[in-house]
Amino acid sequence: MLRLAAIVFVILAASGPATAQDARIAVAANFTAATEELGAAFTSQTGSEIAFSFGATGQLYAQITQGAPFDAFLSADAATPARLLNEGLAIENSDFTYAVGRLVLFSTLPDLVTGPQSLEGDFTHLAIAEPAAAPYGAAAIEVIEALNLTKALSGKLVIGQNISQTYQFVDTSNAELGFVALSQVIGREDGSRWVVEENLYSPITQDAVLLNPDNRTAAAFLDFLTSDTARTIIQSFGYGTIER
Repeated sequence: MLRLAAIVFVILAASGPATAQDARIAVAANFTAATEELGAAFTSQTGSEIAFSFGATGQLYAQITQGAPFDAFLSADAATPARLLNEGLAIENSDFTYAVGRLVLFSTLPDLVTGPQSLEGDFTHLAIAEPAAAPYGAAAIEVIEALNLTKALSGKLVIGQNISQTYQFVDTSNAELGFVALSQVIGREDGSRWVVEENLYSPITQDAVLLNPDNRTAAAFLDFLTSDTARTIIQSFGYGTIER
């Protein structure tokens, strides 16, 4: 009888859920808030825990090339995952677009931002993310150039290491206004903003890529990003999505 019970226990254990496999995923700073909600939904659905590391895309790329043990990467652009693939540091055919970002000019002051003309107004500091490391910073430069304001604004720029620091500059009034991700301010009802017309900058197509083929949790999370549940969360933060 005891032997039968032991056999039944083994069968039940074998048919039960597999032990959760942790993963470490690098994520572009602009996607922080969305990732936290996505991570919670993924854990609730699967029981798997993921450690996220947030930063500028360029900085995360450098860490990956230097051997940082990330299992997957959610970039703020498409070029960086493609570069990792070309360098043999990512898994072939694992890349896809998980979100399309939107740029917004934002100020905590209620009447300061009314449109592109606000960039010609009376202010001292305009915050942007480091263009060489953060796609949102590169997009901000494109907008400034498209509006022929490069020379006029050159002495007013305050550069954040990533989009999170850029937002902090504006949120703490160290800069009166700044180009940030729409996702960072979509839940705010204060201040003033201009959602930049998308024809003024190159599409901020954000791609994900798998780095470690042996980590099933990381692969499962990337698959989760294409689900209806995940797309609804991503869109709620002001991003567009593309069918995979």
